[in-house]
Amino acid sequence: MPKPMVLIVDDEPDLCELLSITLGRMGLESRAVHDVATAKSAVREHGFGLCLTDMQLPDGNGLDLVDWLQTNLPDLPVAVITAHGNVETAVRALKLGAFDFVSKPLDLADLRKLVAQAIKLSGHDVGTDTGVIVAPRLLGQSAAMEELRELIGRVARSQAPVHISGESGTGKELVAQLIHESGSRRDGPFVPVNCGAIPTELMESELFGHKRGSFTGAVADKKGLVQVAEGGTLFLDEVADLPLHMQVKLLRLIQERTVRPVGEAREVAVDARILSATHKDLAGLVADGRFREDLYYRINVIEIKVPPLRGRLEDVPDLARAVLNRLARRSKLPVPEIAPDAMRLLASYHYPGNVRELENILERALTLCADGKITAGDIAVRPGAAPLPAAPAELSDGALDAQVAHIEREAIVKALEQTRYNKTAAAKLLGITFRALRYRIKKLGIE
Repeated sequence: MPKPMVLIVDDEPDLCELLSITLGRMGLESRAVHDVATAKSAVREHGFGLCLTDMQLPDGNGLDLVDWLQTNLPDLPVAVITAHGNVETAVRALKLGAFDFVSKPLDLADLRKLVAQAIKLSGHDVGTDTGVIVAPRLLGQSAAMEELRELIGRVARSQAPVHISGESGTGKELVAQLIHESGSRRDGPFVPVNCGAIPTELMESELFGHKRGSFTGAVADKKGLVQVAEGGTLFLDEVADLPLHMQVKLLRLIQERTVRPVGEAREVAVDARILSATHKDLAGLVADGRFREDLYYRINVIEIKVPPLRGRLEDVPDLARAVLNRLARRSKLPVPEIAPDAMRLLASYHYPGNVRELENILERALTLCADGKITAGDIAVRPGAAPLPAAPAELSDGALDAQVAHIEREAIVKALEQTRYNKTAAAKLLGITFRALRYRIKKLGIE
């Protein structure tokens, strides 16, 4: 299969020549144009595999072209060449749908990596069909899951940082794995890191590595998890648990794409896509001063919200059968039948622990069931978490969130009334910062 052609959009002849020579050494043909209008005409006439565009053009800017391509040719990867240190422009480009960005002065090694990743999206490298979920492990035919799978397919075509939010047990790591497996980095490593499980004093060494002799016990050079993810994806689970000093270092990693191992005098370039997740309210942590605002906007370029199981209860029968099949294979037991009364109970339960709780319930039922059939008597619910009423109105998405918001609103209003609407005093009474109170008042729509 012939290699795709690359479109270069830039009005600087020297830069166009540099890009053309670099691409030629990679075995790629290229064509250079010098303005937005000509670029639009060119992509209509020729099937390019990648577009590289500068920001400042005679008749517009690169963001205009990114936006136009997303509407008219969404399958064409486009990378933006930005001024050095212009992080805001890079983030805007990624939000508009750009595949990636590269800063001036061009680092040709970084450029070659970017181009190689983008070419994979054109189906001209090992493996094709990126943008299609590789492993159909996100089960369920609900509208929420169809939308989630479609969104994963779209974000997999980009190199933008993605933040995955959702309650505990909803499958955030699975979503991250599918983004990795559906994108151009699928042949590279997927490195998950639980930020809440690493002791604070070891975190910098674990993530960024260290040189021999840099501290007591450092008897040899060690690669950090960031370097282990080279060419692949770094998944930072429970990113909200990162201490503030590590948030600064993560921000530099995302912006500069470099790390400095403990005890090393120079920075080391890294090429890894950053995905993150948490079940906590990051925006609220920013308001409380416990999470850096600049880091929040850098990791949250694209947000994916994983729905709770109670918001898609129609998926429970499919999930239950799949989980039972897996558990039975693992335990070398025959797959039991689920009696209608047991399935009705499973399909009406609230699932505070989401899919993880469903798995625990079924594992217990598999152990206790008799005669190869799981009945309602084998289905145990967690104490204090009763099944939902059968009325559809009671099964609406976000019911628990609404209840929590109602309690929070009442507490804030009461504190404001007690302090005669003095927000500073009300914040002190509630045990939160003034900034956090202001954020919650706005979020809850309290007049």
